[in-house]
Amino acid sequence: MSTHNDAYNVQVVTSLCEVNKEQWQTVFSCDYPFSQFGFLSALEKSQSTDANSGWQPLHILIYDKDILIAAMPCYMKNHSYGEYIFDWSWADAYQQQNLDYYPKLVTAIPFTPATGPRIGIHPEYLSNTSNLVGCMLDAIKFLQNKYQTSNWQCLFSDETLSKLLTQQGCIERHEIQYHWRNNNYQQFDDFLASLKSRKRKAINKERIAIAKQQLSFKWLVGSDIGDDDWRIFYQYYQSTYLKRSGHDGYLNEDFFNLLSAEMADSVLLLQVSNDELDVVASALFFQSKTHLYGRYWGANDEYDFLHFEACYYQGIEYCIKHNLQCFDAGAQGEHKLKRGFVATKTYSSYLLANSPLKPAIEDFIEREKNHQQDYIEKANKHLPFKN
Repeated sequence: MSTHNDAYNVQVVTSLCEVNKEQWQTVFSCDYPFSQFGFLSALEKSQSTDANSGWQPLHILIYDKDILIAAMPCYMKNHSYGEYIFDWSWADAYQQQNLDYYPKLVTAIPFTPATGPRIGIHPEYLSNTSNLVGCMLDAIKFLQNKYQTSNWQCLFSDETLSKLLTQQGCIERHEIQYHWRNNNYQQFDDFLASLKSRKRKAINKERIAIAKQQLSFKWLVGSDIGDDDWRIFYQYYQSTYLKRSGHDGYLNEDFFNLLSAEMADSVLLLQVSNDELDVVASALFFQSKTHLYGRYWGANDEYDFLHFEACYYQGIEYCIKHNLQCFDAGAQGEHKLKRGFVATKTYSSYLLANSPLKPAIEDFIEREKNHQQDYIEKANKHLPFKN
């Protein structure tokens, strides 16, 4: 399926295998890991994102002759799982009015609530960004009409794109996450020294408990992660999801096995071993030149404070050692505040089809934004850092 405007050829493809990898990497030239061809293609190759999973790819591409100059991952969805920004109440309201909320269109990184670029622009066409975003929105409107979708959502975009989409008629929505910032720390003790005494003692107490359990930690990077490492990780990933959510998790073992080959420079696996050198827990991370992203973890048993150590403190230490500026440890988690993570605003954008419920949703989003802003201001007044 393709359309034309006066200057460019706009195409919609149902798989990344229809896209030249080098051209995709050119438009997504930053090292944010989740918009990389390897990550998104691993999702598709493992069938984690396809029509059967409810994440049908409809990626939008803009070409100038045979040069890919802009790209946007997009999916048609018949549910709201794996997005981490909730619209279930909207779907319920549609159902009560005998209206169809699904399908909807979503531009997001599946199962990955991490802020980053959602539209890639060729470096030589950056001066035309506004027009190219407009072309993307025209393509979205075309798809909305073709598939009769209730809305399009662009989730966890960077602020610049969000503001540009707002200028072009979208509605901006805010959410809250908790991010750790590196204040030029040279070692973990420098971070601890920046905290108030009571909070510092609490973290030390948790880490002493880890030492008493004789647990050790090892980072594996990219191609160093073997099939057995992924097998153990996946076993713990599944068991953790079963405990928390009653299902096996959104991603299958094939996806994780593909990561070592597809993203050797970006993927990290933290292994936790006991005193007999058995791997008892594992946590998955990704990195860019500036950020560490915590994704999934699991363990074979309950260990005192291990979740905080494996998912937070080890990540903080890694950031300090490798001079990474921000640690995004995943969605939600107000308990992160007392461990030095700062309440941070995230941005998403919506293009709502006309319906009787559109004014109510727009009003909800505005009221929600005011609430989120109040929360951020109050939460960050009670951070554990010294004044």
